[in-house]
Amino acid sequence: MSRIHTPALDTATGATAEVYAQIRKGAGSVPNTYAAIGALNPAALKAMLQADSVLAAGTLSKQDQETIRLAVSAATGCDYCEAAHSLLAKLAGLKPDALKQIRKGEATGDAKRDALVRFVRNLVKTSGTVSDEDFAAIKNAGYTDTQLVDISLAIAGITFTNMFNRINDTTLDFPAVT
Repeated sequence: MSRIHTPALDTATGATAEVYAQIRKGAGSVPNTYAAIGALNPAALKAMLQADSVLAAGTLSKQDQETIRLAVSAATGCDYCEAAHSLLAKLAGLKPDALKQIRKGEATGDAKRDALVRFVRNLVKTSGTVSDEDFAAIKNAGYTDTQLVDISLAIAGITFTNMFNRINDTTLDFPAVT
């Protein structure tokens, strides 16, 4: 059970009800993490959804976006986001073996995807300026400067939900990752 009480979705009013309606329209239901964030701070949830809209219209493929979200979630230890983005990555076309490898930071056999996972995990696990070698590796893999902005935005967005879910111990409403 989540640590932070989330009122029943059907009791939401005002800005919270509006953002829940937006999520239901796009996804069919309101995931537990969105319900908790929206109940406490609908503006934060709206900002997160706006960032997701920017990414959706951006330069990264859906598979790349989900690869980033899954790699970050695994690196930070967010079981909720690992579960959610394993499912969403599968729906984006990534194979189950690739999902396991991304979560573990292992090679998938796709050189560009592997470079992305290494780059993202390095950003999450280290501090300071990225080395010239790491910068060259992501560029040599074919990622553009504009995509580096989108990669940064994807990391920022998933880091927010990772941290909230780790604080809240949000109850899973996605299939658990084994």
